[in-house]
Amino acid sequence: MSRKYKFYNPEGIYFVSFATVYWIDVFIRSIYKNVFLESVQYCQKHKGLNVHAWVIMTSHVHMIISSTCNKLEDILRDMKSYTSGKIRNEIIKNPQESRKEWMLWLMKRAGRKNGNNNDFQFWQQHNHPIELNYNKIIEQKLNYLHNNPVKAGFVNSPEEYKYSSAIDYIGGKGLLDIELIE
Repeated sequence: MSRKYKFYNPEGIYFVSFATVYWIDVFIRSIYKNVFLESVQYCQKHKGLNVHAWVIMTSHVHMIISSTCNKLEDILRDMKSYTSGKIRNEIIKNPQESRKEWMLWLMKRAGRKNGNNNDFQFWQQHNHPIELNYNKIIEQKLNYLHNNPVKAGFVNSPEEYKYSSAIDYIGGKGLLDIELIE
């Protein structure tokens, strides 16, 4: 079975997840999370990405997204491509990164195993989009996404986690501009 999932409805709202190769805990450092957030903001401003909900965990990201003008698969491809190179460079130049050699070795290993890459791979290839076309599934994915940091033991309630849109859903303002799902 192919792992190449599709965005079938160009006007749909989708839940997507993508993870680092070998589930490397890259996003334990704010500098790498901020690179990802800057890329999302760029895609919002210049590529028509609508973010409805999001969370950055240590090794993966969950988002609920849509677009009014560009294909979501193209936006995600560009975002993942940019962040993979940028985060890799940040790891290389970070003198405080104690896991540098190990992480770069894993990325290089993953890149050599994948014919789509030249010398390294940061993100796993797939993102498994799930169209959210029923209220029940929207509510389920929204709760799952926002409760991820609680289940991981990072915080006691979803809105306490800085790298998430949970605060937006209780009337606060998070790190990204989002379009609430009513």
